[in-house]
Amino acid sequence: QVQLVESGGGLVQPGGSLRLSCAASGIIFSINAMGWFRQAPGKQRELVAIIPSGGNTHYADSVKGRFTISRDNAKNIMYLQMNSLKPEDTAVYLCNVVMRGVNYWGQGTQVTVSS
Repeated sequence: QVQLVESGGGLVQPGGSLRLSCAASGIIFSINAMGWFRQAPGKQRELVAIIPSGGNTHYADSVKGRFTISRDNAKNIMYLQMNSLKPEDTAVYLCNVVMRGVNYWGQGTQVTVSS
């Protein structure tokens, strides 16, 4: 069983920054990929950024150059540094881990970008 807990969300003004964290616990092995998704009200869940095992990071076009995904393997924590935030970045951000082909999700953390 794998548990994922996100933190770091909140209210920020346009142009501001936030860093999200995703702490993974439980039995963790053979991770295929780790990533961040987001879901805004009335919209489908969309990929924000992903780190495949042994591959290059991938970002949605809408966040390229502004967001950076990273992971600390020793601590089993994944981060999403979000800079130059825009109102359209407002959403619930969810942490995702694919382990041995099975998807695991966190409960999500709300990010609101508003003046």
